[in-house]
Order: sequence, then C-alpha cells, then structure tokens
Amino acid sequence: MSKQQKDLIALQKEQRARRFASYQPSKFKIRDILRWYLARKILPPKAGYTAFNHTWLETIDLSLPGDRIWWIGHATTLIRLEGKFILTDPIFSHRASPSQLFGPKRRTPAAINIAELPQIDYIVISHNHYDHLDYNSIKQIITRFPKITLLVPLGLKSTLTKWGAKQIVELDWWSSNCVNGFTFTATPAKHWSKRGLFDENKALWCGWVIQSPTTSHNECKTVYFMGDTGYSPQLQEIGNRFPTIDLALIPIGAYAPRWFMHSQHIDPQQAIQLYDELHCKSALAIHWGAFELADEPIDEPPELLNSHKGDRRFYLLKIGANLAINHPKYGLK
Repeated sequence: MSKQQKDLIALQKEQRARRFASYQPSKFKIRDILRWYLARKILPPKAGYTAFNHTWLETIDLSLPGDRIWWIGHATTLIRLEGKFILTDPIFSHRASPSQLFGPKRRTPAAINIAELPQIDYIVISHNHYDHLDYNSIKQIITRFPKITLLVPLGLKSTLTKWGAKQIVELDWWSSNCVNGFTFTATPAKHWSKRGLFDENKALWCGWVIQSPTTSHNECKTVYFMGDTGYSPQLQEIGNRFPTIDLALIPIGAYAPRWFMHSQHIDPQQAIQLYDELHCKSALAIHWGAFELADEPIDEPPELLNSHKGDRRFYLLKIGANLAINHPKYGLK
C-alpha cells in the first residue's frame, strides 16, 4: 500500500471519528476508569460457579422445527427464520480479549461449538468490543461458511475484509438492506467502540432489527437485537418505527457499579423499562451469565429481572435453551 493510500485511509478514519462524536457515544474520564478498576471486587455466584453451571446450562437441541431462537451464551444467539439461520455477535472463544492468555474468561461454556453449527446464512455485529466481535470465532465461521453475509455498522467493513469475509453490508443508523427477502436495519444505541489504543469511536455501534420475508404461509416476523446500550429516550423511536417487535433480545448484565456503567449498559430495571417503551410482544434476556465484565455477580441479573418483570413476556433461558417464534398474534410458545 502506498503512502498516499495510507494517508487517505487515516483521513477517512479521522472523519468517521468526528462524525460519530455527533452520535453521543459513552464517554469516560481516565480517573473514573482507574477508580473503577482499582476498586473492583468481582463476587462469585452465591452457590459457586459449578452450581451456577448446573442451574443455567441445558443441552442444545437443533432438531426442533419452525421459527426459533437458541441462546448460545452472552450476546450470541442463533435465530432461525423461514429456514435461514442468523447469528448475533458470535463469540465462542474462552476469553473476551485480544489474547486467549488474559482477559475476561468464560464462566459458562457456549451451548455449541462452531463445528456443530447448522448452515449459517447471516451474521449481525453490533460493535467492535471483544465480547461482541471475536476474531477467532469470525475466522472459523467464515472459513466454514464462505458465502455467509455479515451485516455491520459503519467503519467495520475494512476490519472484516482483512479477516477474510467476502460479503459484508455496512450500514448507518436507520439504514436498511434487503438480502434474499430479509430486511436488516441498523438502529441507534447508547454505547461506544474501541479495539486498540488509537481507534476509539472510529467505528459505529448499533442494534439490529431483523424482518423475515412475508410468504404465502407466514407473515413477516420482527426480531430486535439490542446489542450493547445504556438507556436513552432516543431508543423509543425504534418502537415507533417498528411497532410490531415480536421478540426483543435485551441485555441485562454488566451494569455495576451504576455510577460508571450507566452510560454504556442498561440494568435489569431499565431493560424492563425499554421492553415497555418499545411495546415489545416478547423479550429474551441476553448479555449475562458468561463473562464477568462488571462488578455484579453473574447470578444477580436474572434475580433482579425476575423480581421486577411481573407478568411480562420477558424470558430467562438457560444457555442452550430455545423459544419458538410464532405469528405475532399468537405470541411466543
């Protein structure tokens, strides 16, 4: 690559960084980061990690029919709509880190390994943090499924191209792309991006609304994958634009302490608030139980969600378990 080409790429990255500053990313002061890091005391689950695994793991069963979603772990889900399979933020590695020698390690295994996956047609990526965009997982998946389509927020296409992906759709907030009858729309989120020392907020972050094709035997289904987000009233616009969200995948973990985490991750009560504000028909709790990314013990998020959700269709699944996604008027079974 010539110096001129490198300079152009660097200029484009700087322009994106300035542009994404208008998207109101989460911001942190160095002293706050140090204050949080130095005071960290990660508590184990009440009954210990072995008992937690016994309680929250289930053998995955991919033989079940129909439109369905399986929770693989963390923010990774396997969605089947109209016979097509979609992965959200796939991470199958032992650590959420640039290296498998250090960094947050899994406390619960992924429900399936990459070699056992069915034919994957699409991957949606919410942002570039290591617990959502995992190099080893992406490389193995695109090697096994070379024709797979990846949908990513602005600024990530070049990264995925370097990793070997061939079919990449890069979208801004509220932009949509139709792939074989499926419509993917990138939606706002209150978050930020960073993978290295000098790339903070030079790639966008987002959620995804996935709409299946309307066929002769089935109406369109709408699944909303929230990705990572702090609370923002701006998210209510997603419910206005997509008034029939059949299933929302809503994060409930990595929220403590609130003085530090509130701008980047919602807590279980805010997850319920967004469920209501978006008028979701049903929701699945994700982004908990695998990695200790914040200060709460990994068994606390489901306890708090259960204590506040009332009779809402806000589901807690075991890793490996599934939900059938039926016609909107019938809800989930």
